[in-house]
Amino acid sequence: MSTALYPLTIYYDASCRLCDGEMRNLMLRNTAGQLVFVDASGPGFESPIANTTQADLMSMIHAVQADGQVIRGVEVFRRAYGAVGMGWVTAPTAWPVLRQWADRAYPVLVRNRYRIPHWVVAALFEGPTRRAAERAAQRAQCRDGSCTIR
Repeated sequence: MSTALYPLTIYYDASCRLCDGEMRNLMLRNTAGQLVFVDASGPGFESPIANTTQADLMSMIHAVQADGQVIRGVEVFRRAYGAVGMGWVTAPTAWPVLRQWADRAYPVLVRNRYRIPHWVVAALFEGPTRRAAERAAQRAQCRDGSCTIR
């Protein structure tokens, strides 16, 4: 495994409610700035990754590590959640049996991502995203060892 992981540039589909929700959740937790987010869904988006088209980026999440290594699929989530101190969320997907299952299930999820009901996406991301935003706002009120109480 490469030692120069971060910053990790993630290419994702912002037109997908599930994808966008997950990335917004990560963005709010990205306080150390180890992740860079790029919406690859716009019309005419030109992929900066060699031999990778916009269609490739839309069919599976891609990321580029600081050393230039391209990673795809579930491994992107493992590294992204690790970068924001939530590696425990994806840790089980690195276990041998679950890794195979996750790596096989991910393409099925991607193909069907637009069919996932709104309430499922809301349950997975809107509550956690709101809590992350509240924590980020609280941190922003603390400066030089003192905090302003609202």
